[in-house]
Amino acid sequence: MVTATLTSKGQLTIPKSVRDSLHLHAGDRITFIVHNNEEAVMKPVTKSVDAVFGRLHSTGQPHKSVEEMNAAVAKRMREQKG
Repeated sequence: MVTATLTSKGQLTIPKSVRDSLHLHAGDRITFIVHNNEEAVMKPVTKSVDAVFGRLHSTGQPHKSVEEMNAAVAKRMREQKG
């Protein structure tokens, strides 16, 4: 179990092992979900498209048009229904 200490200002430093596991970086947003006033779940807020733009591209990977991507998604959806 990993622990952290709350400061007098209500601040908390998230331990490095937790930041690494959740792929958190400076400036990332986090939400807390409180259950029955007894426990809280910390979750990274989903990032915007602008924040992750270009991260899926690999050198040497052919570029796909929007139409090609839409066709691939439609094909996969048909396969899953089927």
